[in-house]
Order: sequence, then structure tokens, then C-alpha cells
Amino acid sequence: MRSKEFIVEKTVGKISQRAQKASVGINTYGDHERMDSTYTAYRMGLAMACANGCDPLVMDYKSWYGKKKTVHPYTPLEQEMFKQAAEAMGADYKDINHGNMASEELETTNTVSPINNWMNKK
Repeated sequence: MRSKEFIVEKTVGKISQRAQKASVGINTYGDHERMDSTYTAYRMGLAMACANGCDPLVMDYKSWYGKKKTVHPYTPLEQEMFKQAAEAMGADYKDINHGNMASEELETTNTVSPINNWMNKK
């Protein structure tokens, strides 16, 4: 076997006629921000799972954190450790809770059931 038979990167941006004829439904997609497309692949998987092929799909293309990573420190000391590490690495960060480290329960906690009282039905 010659190397040109298994090394297919010899021409940039072109699919061979042989490969194109032997394949069905070839699509390419990318990230409109021209960044790493791993997150885009993840969101595409979610979107395809929600799609039915007929009805319009209403879905944000990014979550609230987008392509950024999240850190969830429990204590003020851990928050300071994160900030110190981020500054040492030159990483951009944003404190979404503005220093509030309190975990507060919602007023509906233990008062509203997520199920429709299925055990009380007769």
C-alpha cells in the first residue's frame, strides 16, 4: 500500500471525487466565531436531539456561559484561590454572583411539587 492511499490530507479543502461519490449526505459545519468547534459540536448534538425536521427549532446557540469554563467555589477562600490562579495564568474571568457566596433556597423549595400529585389521583 502506498502512503498516498491512506494519507488524505495532501490537498487542503477538497474531497476526492471517489470519496464524494461513495458517501451520502456529506455536510460540514463550523463555528461562526472561528474558534474551537468542540462546543459547537456539543450544541449541535443537543439541537439535533430536539429537532423533528419539520417544526422550527427555538433554541439558543449558546448557553449562559457559552464557550467559557465555569468554576463554583464554596467558600470565600476558594474564591480568592480561583482569582489568584486566574490572574497568574492571565485568564479572563467574571464573578457572576459579584462576591455573594451564600447559597439561598428558592421560596418554592419544599412547597411546590414538580409532579402533578400523581399518588393522590383515584
